[in-house]
Amino acid sequence: ENFLNIADNICLLIFTVELLLRLLCYRFKFFTNEDRWWNIFDFIIVSVSILAVQYSVLRTLRILRILRIISSFQSMKLVVNAVIKTIPAMISITMLLSIFYYVYGVLCVEFFGKEFPEWFGNLPRALYTLFQIMTLESWSMGIVRPIMQVYPYAWILFISYIVIVGMITINLIVGVIVNSINEITQDKDADKEKYK
Repeated sequence: ENFLNIADNICLLIFTVELLLRLLCYRFKFFTNEDRWWNIFDFIIVSVSILAVQYSVLRTLRILRILRIISSFQSMKLVVNAVIKTIPAMISITMLLSIFYYVYGVLCVEFFGKEFPEWFGNLPRALYTLFQIMTLESWSMGIVRPIMQVYPYAWILFISYIVIVGMITINLIVGVIVNSINEITQDKDADKEKYK
């Protein structure tokens, strides 16, 4: 424990000195240049860490210092920027996913609720079960096969659900993120070419 506290304090000292040097070097531009959001993020993380040393209530917030790694690596910054840039598209995809999720939940309650109330007795149970099926966790042997013994054509509903929700929608999310990373990379390459 003593070694970890010493290592923790050394890391905090290094982060603080680095932040102070950057503040001295850039002065007000530290908060206004193109990396301002990452600089503000670093400033907040280091400030909270310093406060955590002073106030024992805030000690658990020292774990946030690990987030500073994100701003240290360009590739991690790229991924975070891409995720932030995709938020509007993600909202649309989430709404689409929610519509399918709700429709299938209602269908499952209507079709299977009486025979299988533990999985589809009401809408919240059906939505939870559909979430389990979406993750592909024991969906076949645990849920669908027992239902198919009573309703032989139930597989049509579950396979269509997995294809629409589990594959198409999730691939849309991945596609949007990859496209965003590609756009950010192209913008950075164009900026480099412009300044050559």
